This record gives sequence, structure tokens and C-alpha cells, in this order.
Amino acid sequence: MFAIIQAAGWPIWPLLFASVISVALIIERASVLRQRKVLPTGVLQGAIAEYRQNGADDAFIAKLESHSPLGRVLAAGVRNAKSSREVMKESIEEAGRGVAHDLERYLTTLGTIATIAPLMGLFGTVVGMIEIFGAPTASGNNPQALAHGISVALYNTGFGLVIAIPSMIAYRHFRAQVDGFLVEMEEEAIKLVEMIHGDRK
Repeated sequence: MFAIIQAAGWPIWPLLFASVISVALIIERASVLRQRKVLPTGVLQGAIAEYRQNGADDAFIAKLESHSPLGRVLAAGVRNAKSSREVMKESIEEAGRGVAHDLERYLTTLGTIATIAPLMGLFGTVVGMIEIFGAPTASGNNPQALAHGISVALYNTGFGLVIAIPSMIAYRHFRAQVDGFLVEMEEEAIKLVEMIHGDRK
């Protein structure tokens, strides 16, 4: 492996750096974007029961807010439970935008790596080809040496694709996961508003 990296030349080092970042982001997002961390079961029911029993005191709201991203959205609603339905919904939407921003953290970077990795690989291949054909002893005399040089130059393109494919798969997966979480949070928040304002039992 080290021999391939050495043969591919300096353009492969940015690709290696991008691959390390990509792996780190995939591991970090996989650990954060888990169902039981983002949307734990029973949060809405527990929040409603606590609100009906003790009201919206500061300790309860702080505990709910620190519980999970869903708890943060619901806490914004409970904090404004005595306001009108419109005010309550607005506060939930504001909290929801903040939660969405947190859930989408680093996804843009991961998507950027997935997009530019093949281009970086292609750049490395072009640099390698320029070096091959620009060398004084280039092609003419030894076709085997020329073929070997071209194959070495193509290492960069291959490595770029190896980085880009899993990065794009992970990016699409996490993006769909976040979208699903946000839809479920919205549904739970609507239930909270309806329960507090007496439209649903």
C-alpha cells in the first residue's frame, strides 16, 4: 500500500487527508444520528404527564431540553404552553430550526468530499500524465515503461473514486435520516400543541 502511495506521487496526499476526514465524519455522524439518541421513545408522553401534574416549571423544562433533540423541541413548546397556539407553534419552529442545524452538522463537508474526491483524483492523474510525457526519456523507446507510468498515474483517479463512493453513500444516508427525524419531530410537536390546548386527549 505504501508503495502505491509513493508511486502515485504528491497529488495523492490531499486525497489521503480527505479520506481521513471522511472516515472521521462518518463515524461521528453514525454515533450521533441514532434513533434512541435523537427520538427516544416516551418523551412526549412523559412531558405531557409531567406538565399536567406539576405545570411548566423551570427545572422540568431544563431537564426536558437537555434530554434529547426531540426534548429540546418539546421544551420550547412547554415553555410557551400558556401562550396562544400560534406563539407556541412559532417557538417550536424556532427550536426545530436549531435542532435541524445541529443534526445536519458536518453533512455539507461530507458531501463536498464526495463531490471533489474524483476531481482531486483526476487532477493527480493529469499531473502524472504530464510528468510522464514531459520527461526527456518519455515514450518513444519503451512502451512497457510508458504503460507502467500511465497505470501509476491512474492510481490517483482510482483512489479518488474509492473515497467518493462511500462518502456519497454515507452523505445520502445521513441526509435521509435527518429528514426522517425532522418529520417525526414535527409530528410529535403537533401532538404536544393539540394535547396542551385540549384538542386531543
